[in-house]
Amino acid sequence: MDDILIGKGERPVHLLPRYGNRHGLVAGATGTGKTISLMVMAEGFSRLGVPVFMADVKGDVAGLAMAGTSNDKIQQRVAQIGIQGYANEASPVVFWDLYGKAGHPVRATISEVGPSLLGRMLEINDTQEGMLEIAFKLADDRGLLLLDLDDLRALLGFVADNRKEISTKYGLISTQSIAAIQRALLGLEREGGEALFGEPALDLNDLMRIVNILAADQLILKPRLYSSFLLWLLSELFENLPEVGDLEKPKLVFFFDEAHLLFDDAPSALRQRVEQVVRIIRSKGVGVYFCSQFPDDVPNEILGQLGNRIQHALRAYTPRDQKAVRTAAETFVANPRLDVAKVIAELSVGEALVSTLQDKGVPMPVERTIICPPRCRMGAITAEERATVRSRSPIGVRDPEQAKRVGRHSGGSAERARAAGAGPDAGSSPAAGSAGRGYVRSRHAGERDPLGHQATPGHGGSHGQAGRAHRRQPDRPADPSRHARRDPRWLEALVTWR
Repeated sequence: MDDILIGKGERPVHLLPRYGNRHGLVAGATGTGKTISLMVMAEGFSRLGVPVFMADVKGDVAGLAMAGTSNDKIQQRVAQIGIQGYANEASPVVFWDLYGKAGHPVRATISEVGPSLLGRMLEINDTQEGMLEIAFKLADDRGLLLLDLDDLRALLGFVADNRKEISTKYGLISTQSIAAIQRALLGLEREGGEALFGEPALDLNDLMRIVNILAADQLILKPRLYSSFLLWLLSELFENLPEVGDLEKPKLVFFFDEAHLLFDDAPSALRQRVEQVVRIIRSKGVGVYFCSQFPDDVPNEILGQLGNRIQHALRAYTPRDQKAVRTAAETFVANPRLDVAKVIAELSVGEALVSTLQDKGVPMPVERTIICPPRCRMGAITAEERATVRSRSPIGVRDPEQAKRVGRHSGGSAERARAAGAGPDAGSSPAAGSAGRGYVRSRHAGERDPLGHQATPGHGGSHGQAGRAHRRQPDRPADPSRHARRDPRWLEALVTWR
């Protein structure tokens, strides 16, 4: 199998596909070429048939969808590195967008995201997050799915109105905290965050195709929403993909740009969850590559899991910069011919210090490397070009508004749900959760929910790992309760919970 050529130092530097799932880090100051390195790796994995997911924070990663234009400078670098068969070409790309404007909409239900990550998106405090936990537990005990923000508001209103009875069983309810959550929901909705919640939910099979690019130029303006969404998606992959061990090439490579946003002010439980996912998801064939300005933006317990490193220039102007330079120098395998701490400040744009895992998983000594030019366009694409790429997308048209209309008019019966496309024996997925806390739905076979829908045998749930979702698995038929839950009697059913 062809290796991925990263660039050339004293000799050609490759990333071996069989160690692509050992994760990695791309770091460096702004404007030093981190995006180019990401594009080179994405192209390399794509040519091997490995699907890629990456966020486009600045708009230039979208250039992967268009062939580049050669010039004298690029040809000179191609000759200097000795790249064989270099030709400008586009990669097969699918665009995604949380807001559904610049790509296919990405949607999840409230139940899928879970209380911990939702609390982080809302930027609420621990006490208020505790109120969310109680609300989710109440819905979980009644076998009720929370699809969108309207559902959550209705549930929170019910909790506030019945706080005395609910406090007896679930813990003290604070109306002030409930009110604070409701205000935070208004803020999230005002900033467009409601576009994430609802149906149709993302099918992970749609990511296991080609290069997936998430338009994040607007999403990044809400840092916690951005980082929490990517962590939710990573948790979904962790929970749903089967164990495959070490393969000749990864099943998927996930690039996490602006990784410092994930760890800024993150509670210890969330950091532990990320560490767990990064450590174990390797065995599911997924490689995770963090991208940030400083290597110490990533906590040490996670940094130690990252086997493939690309370090672009760091300018030691401030004490913070000097600390980052020392951290970078100490984390590379020493090269006796290279003073890493000195060279990091001397690297030019398009150069990097690179160390990748080689035979038997041993990291190579760090090399000062001239990075390959990508074959795609190095820059943004126009709205017309994006529209052309979207028109060729292998993903079918997803209409969230149509799904909402179908759900609201389903009438609450299995027969009407079947008319909307669900079979009479369709099963419900057993689990729900969020990073940092196991949260699992547990309707057992034969038990009926408050609206009288019977759980499918074999799909009962139990407390499991965080991040697991209520939604159906990629190979599982649609759940009629998703539509039946839209019956107006849904909230009335809560009143009978006692």
